[in-house]
Amino acid sequence: MSQEIFELPRSIAPDDIDDLGHVNNVVYLRWVQDVAIAHWSAAATAEQQAEVAWVAVRHEIDYKHPALPDDGIIARTWVGTADSHRFERLTEILRASDRKVLARSRTVWCPINRSTGRLTRVSEAVRARFSTGPAA
Repeated sequence: MSQEIFELPRSIAPDDIDDLGHVNNVVYLRWVQDVAIAHWSAAATAEQQAEVAWVAVRHEIDYKHPALPDDGIIARTWVGTADSHRFERLTEILRASDRKVLARSRTVWCPINRSTGRLTRVSEAVRARFSTGPAA
């Protein structure tokens, strides 16, 4: 069971800022996806990556504090529970200067076989690496 935390620095682009002067909510979702993909790419073998793709089926985001134009950002993620076809991933978006949590998310991902484009079961090696155990 993995409790590995994976971190990815992110930067704020001018287009990320909304008319209220802070990062738009949809950008947080992009960061959640970016860190999930980067973690999979860093932790999965080449064979696993060639076989499995992931599709998000649910996102929950709690926004705690705004990200501002000059903030450095760290997206951090770790795996949660899984059942036969759904894998939970938890993410926090932090302000780099003080590591204050700006947002928290829970995403549910489903594994897709790259060859068939269909929902698939993953190997025990993937399940062990990307799940803390069965869903409650």
